[in-house]
Amino acid sequence: MNSLKRKDLLDIQSLSIEEILLICRSAKYFKDIFTRSVKSVPILRGKTVCTLFYEPSTRTRLSFELAAKRLSADLINFSVSTSSVVKGESLIDTVHTLEAMKVDYIVMRHAASMAPHFLSRNINASVINAGDGFHAHPTQALLDAYSIMEHLGRLEAGTLEGLSIGIIGDIKHSRVARSDIEIFKRLGAAVTLCGPPTLVPDTFALYDVDISYNLDDLLPDLDVVNLLRIQKERQKGSLLPSLREYHRQFALTVERFRACHDDVIVMHPGPVNRGIEIDDAVMNSPKAIINEQVTNGVAVRMALFYLLAGGAPLEEMNEEQRGTIENSN
Repeated sequence: MNSLKRKDLLDIQSLSIEEILLICRSAKYFKDIFTRSVKSVPILRGKTVCTLFYEPSTRTRLSFELAAKRLSADLINFSVSTSSVVKGESLIDTVHTLEAMKVDYIVMRHAASMAPHFLSRNINASVINAGDGFHAHPTQALLDAYSIMEHLGRLEAGTLEGLSIGIIGDIKHSRVARSDIEIFKRLGAAVTLCGPPTLVPDTFALYDVDISYNLDDLLPDLDVVNLLRIQKERQKGSLLPSLREYHRQFALTVERFRACHDDVIVMHPGPVNRGIEIDDAVMNSPKAIINEQVTNGVAVRMALFYLLAGGAPLEEMNEEQRGTIENSN
């Protein structure tokens, strides 16, 4: 593939496998930059990135902002709580304001599913979906897939074939789960969802995944345990007897961790509810790559900015060509 021939990144479904692997392999190059004394490159000098977050975020927002800064882009942090949105400004009026400012990228998080799609149809800037409702979180899925392939030495092969991946927890309210299911299956993995029946509706069988309500039976068969946060802020009604009961049945405790096979990978998109989804001792295990996911998130988002700007595949360049890009003004 010559480049990422698209204006926006809105979901995983619209990406081809070749595009997914192009982003992941480009991320490897940008991650290598982190080991240098000077961690920024002038690739996006003169470009403007706007983060437009209608929902709270720590990791995703900081990751995008750091990625933009390391590529030398100008950054606008649009704070909804202190903007005209609280005075009743509509999304389309906000769009027109950003269009007038001539921004090049808009990174958007919104409580309404498909809001980034609406934005992308009404603005010339590249739109990156940083999470919309229960619908999608494509950059989290990309960094999760990258993290697994890198950890297992599969990045060059570009496949998750033969792996059994369990996604555990609040599937119903999780946009991460929906995007992870899509990317893991596209890359060849077998996916099983696990959690309380109230949080793992049987309608998810439509995604062509297995569903289990017994974590103890499932764990010994998993190569990857991908834990999700209990999203109390999104739940309506009483979907759990108590958090204590959830921990008893579905947390990755030290005892359950012993049932996993020796080379299992433990993941979590964050933020982690310690003592609810996972025990502290498990988080501190070398088999847990949760902090590595955070590092990889910056690299994946740097790659995405670069490729959406029309950047050529870095793996096809020699050292001299890469140096020209890094030192360009």
